[in-house]
Amino acid sequence: MKKLFALFVILIGLSIGITQNVIAQDAPKAPTVTEKISPTDTASAEKTDVSVAPAEEKGLHKALKEKIIEGGAGFMSSILLCFIFGLALAIERILYLNFAEIDTKKLLEKIEEALDKNDLEGAKDICRNTRGPIASIFYQGLSRYEDGIEVVDKAVISYGGIQTGLLERGLPWIALFIGIAPMLGFLGTVVGMIIAFDRIQQYGDLSATIVAGGIKIALITTVGGLIVGMTLQLFYNYIVTKIDSIVGDMEDASISLLDIVVKHNLKSKK
Repeated sequence: MKKLFALFVILIGLSIGITQNVIAQDAPKAPTVTEKISPTDTASAEKTDVSVAPAEEKGLHKALKEKIIEGGAGFMSSILLCFIFGLALAIERILYLNFAEIDTKKLLEKIEEALDKNDLEGAKDICRNTRGPIASIFYQGLSRYEDGIEVVDKAVISYGGIQTGLLERGLPWIALFIGIAPMLGFLGTVVGMIIAFDRIQQYGDLSATIVAGGIKIALITTVGGLIVGMTLQLFYNYIVTKIDSIVGDMEDASISLLDIVVKHNLKSKK
């Protein structure tokens, strides 16, 4: 939890720094003014030729920065923070779930070989030295091997629920950011429309240039919130699918472990 909090603090600092850098870089610049004096007419006054530097082609990065500023630093920064936090949590979950996957069939074969040799401690060592929730469940079950199949079954079911909770950790926060990002965009839409109507009331004119600023804020914040929400939703669905697959493997492997325990208990009784 401390590491996650530290990561959040670092991401907040980076996002604030990026926002300030964007605003500083995109501050409006004065046009270039060049004065030219005609050599043929010495009696005439100086003639000033105002020339504006040709507009440079906008790259994707520069265009994105401009839209963030035009959408309002407050709303767009909040939406950006939702994206950063949600993406950080999603990547952490994806890495955790990838490390949680193991070759279950190979693990069961090793455990069965150890139990065939009546080496219970060796079977537990195999589970202890294997990463992932399935190996942890097997270890808890084998730790109660001598207490009977019913106790092993209860231990496997109980610890399976604990491991499922660990797999799903962080999902409510990702879902929260998925919901908040579009809401912030819609809030920016409402604020932008209020600004537009305030300008109409102030100037008493329905000119496009008067209301363009407010409408632009309304549209940009909505688009930003929807993009962030849809992107995080894709990660969320992938994570949920991954968790369902791992939970299914856990249940199937637990049944296989119980079959192995029952078989060796019957052998020992004979």
